[in-house]
Amino acid sequence: MALPSEVVDSKRVPRIGPYSQAVRVGDLVFTAGQPGIEPATGRVAGETFEAQARQAIENLRAVLEDAGSSLRRVVKLTCYVADPAAFATLNTLFSEYFPEAPPVRSTPVVTLPRGLLFSIDAIAVVET
Repeated sequence: MALPSEVVDSKRVPRIGPYSQAVRVGDLVFTAGQPGIEPATGRVAGETFEAQARQAIENLRAVLEDAGSSLRRVVKLTCYVADPAAFATLNTLFSEYFPEAPPVRSTPVVTLPRGLLFSIDAIAVVET
C-alpha cells in the first residue's frame, strides 16, 4: 500500500536547483540538502564553516517548519562537511541546536559545489 506524499517547497528558502526541498510521507518529512546560502541574496553565507553551517541549519529550520515539523522533531541528520577539521565546530553547533536528545547523525566528508563548506538534510516527524 503506497502512502500519500506531498511535496513541500519553502517560500522562505529558495531552491537552488531542480529538486523538491521536502517531501511529507505520512507523519515523516524528508528534506533535501540545505546549504549555507543566504535566502535573500542567493550567496554563500560567509567564508567560514561556522557561518555557513549556521545558515544551513537555519535554512533547514525554515524548510522543516514549512513542512509542518521543526528542528526538535528531527530524528536523523546527514551533515555533509567539506573539511574534516570542522568536526569540532560542528559538534559545538550540534550541541547548541540540539541540546537534548540529539538526533542520530551521519557526517560524510565530501566536495560541495559553489565553495560551500557544509550542507545538511534531515528526516523529521510532523508536529502533532
